Amino acid sequence: MIPIFVSGPAVEPITLAEMKAYLRVDEDETAQDDLISGLIKAARLTVEAASRRILIEQSWRVVLDRWPCDGVILLPLSPLIAVDAIRITDATGAVTELPANAFEVDALSEPPHITVSGAPEPGRPRNGISVALRAGFGTHAEAVPATLKLAIRILVAHWFENRGDVAGEQILPPEALALVAPFQRARL
Repeated sequence: MIPIFVSGPAVEPITLAEMKAYLRVDEDETAQDDLISGLIKAARLTVEAASRRILIEQSWRVVLDRWPCDGVILLPLSPLIAVDAIRITDATGAVTELPANAFEVDALSEPPHITVSGAPEPGRPRNGISVALRAGFGTHAEAVPATLKLAIRILVAHWFENRGDVAGEQILPPEALALVAPFQRARL
């Protein structure tokens, strides 16, 4: 099961103005705005990869070939906001949506999971089941834990100050890694 990115996030956990203040870059200087914005996005993606958590609400799709034997789908994305739909494709290619009473979502477990009961088998051998979901701490930057936001700031500052100067370093500076560590999910 591989998660497929669909859309989002609408905002980054750190605004350009906040990052410029952290970097002590004059807010009226716009020459490096694109660079700093790109570094913010790259740092968010890096922190998400290191923690294995989604920071700001994003839409994803998870596809499966068949239902698990025990009926429990362990989701590879966390924290889970909602499961928007579960769709099944039959042999003719027709797609039907599983009714909400045919599955139960446990967003608080780690990993989040869906328990499915009495669902029909898909009619195609590959990717016959599609789960549309939203994951993240919330829709706004305020929902992201402060320590993860600080890890983003530290990472952006590190990259901003050391543009291509350091070879062979680890992905996250030690101080950022220490901030991310309490949020790291185990691999499924």
